[in-house]
Amino acid sequence: MKARILTLAVVALISSTLWAQNPIIRDQFTADPSALVVGDRVYVFPSHDIKAPAEYARKDWFCMADYHVFSSDNLTDWTDHGMIVDQWSVPWVNEAGYSMWAPDCKQNPNNGKYYFFFPAGAKTQPGQRFGGNRVGVCISDYPEGPYKPEATPLEGVGGIDPCIFVDDDGQGYLVMPGITITKLNDDWLSISTDPADRHRVEEVPTRGLVEGPYLFKRNGKYYMTFPWAREVEEVLAYCMADNIFGPYKFMGVFFEEHESKCWTNHHSIIDFKGQTYLFYHNNMYSPDFDKNRAACADSLFFEPDGTIRMVKPTLRGIGVTDSKSKIQLDRYTALSGIGDSIAYLEPSNYFAGWKTVFYEKGAWAKYNTVNFAKAPKKVTVKIVPPSAGTLEILQNDNVIATVDVPADRQVITASAKVSGAKKGIHHLKVRMATEGLIQVDWLTFE
Repeated sequence: MKARILTLAVVALISSTLWAQNPIIRDQFTADPSALVVGDRVYVFPSHDIKAPAEYARKDWFCMADYHVFSSDNLTDWTDHGMIVDQWSVPWVNEAGYSMWAPDCKQNPNNGKYYFFFPAGAKTQPGQRFGGNRVGVCISDYPEGPYKPEATPLEGVGGIDPCIFVDDDGQGYLVMPGITITKLNDDWLSISTDPADRHRVEEVPTRGLVEGPYLFKRNGKYYMTFPWAREVEEVLAYCMADNIFGPYKFMGVFFEEHESKCWTNHHSIIDFKGQTYLFYHNNMYSPDFDKNRAACADSLFFEPDGTIRMVKPTLRGIGVTDSKSKIQLDRYTALSGIGDSIAYLEPSNYFAGWKTVFYEKGAWAKYNTVNFAKAPKKVTVKIVPPSAGTLEILQNDNVIATVDVPADRQVITASAKVSGAKKGIHHLKVRMATEGLIQVDWLTFE
């Protein structure tokens, strides 16, 4: 076990960069993404689904043994800063539990340190059959870590999915499923025991599971948002109030069930550089098993009266894509819907990603918000054999290149000269110009 912990510690020192649309993290399962803005970066603290190891009996259930932290300054390129903590490095956590549920992290204004709150299955005590879920805390001087776990969990707090809310006056609150709001003491390692410092939100649906609350404030209004199993799969719904302890008013749903039938959803909401964003998860990387999930993000908007506009999940997601990167056309903004489709590159390895398949003349895929630092001179398209035909590359609906793909199973890239393209942020479209079949992995500009 010591060797395993040492290996994980070494991994935690290694940061890797991931280029992403949706899902935002593309080399591992991530769920319940809790986003935090620190200066000009966004940090995301998700739970970490894994394939159940041999010793874990419940192969049909969630399995989570550690946490990672990711960050980005442009919402497109995400850095994995490594592991925060695992179930083998916290004294009170059940080492065989694999139940490290949705976390949250905020900066404590009292001392400037970062407090990572995480729920986990506790070790059983004498006379117990099940240790129950408790909430622990790790502390760091920096949002990316390293974090040091406290030796004991929060006293008087049980359950999963903690949310930490900091009000305008610097007062911290712990929000738990139920939904309860409790004042944190200044040390953020204990909660107030005064009954006046605790409130249960009663104005939530009584039918269906209500879990994973996330509280935020905007224009003086408190928004209590939460996943809700309205029927079977979870939607995202919310209440609003003028005071943190309410009374709250149920406002309805702002995110419908996933079309993929992913049972759960869990989210966070932040403002970053003038835009509000919703972070959530689905099962894109595990279409046949919704306990292995993938973190995503989309823009969120408000109506003039402050209510939340319905969010429609996208593949394109958020952020500006560099024209020199590998532009994943399959994460499209729009698809013609006639003569095109999206398919996994490798049905046995979903992390390999997707491909865009064109099989009729005139079919197209649009990909918005690409940054051309300079007017490009060349475009290269990564082709998946078998493919043959001609593609047109358009910038803002103007054809800037024509790419011929020969009927050669050995051809994996095809390039063409670019003419008439402009620098700046523009929208791309790739269009099938002939009959045939062309399967596109990605494209890039030089």
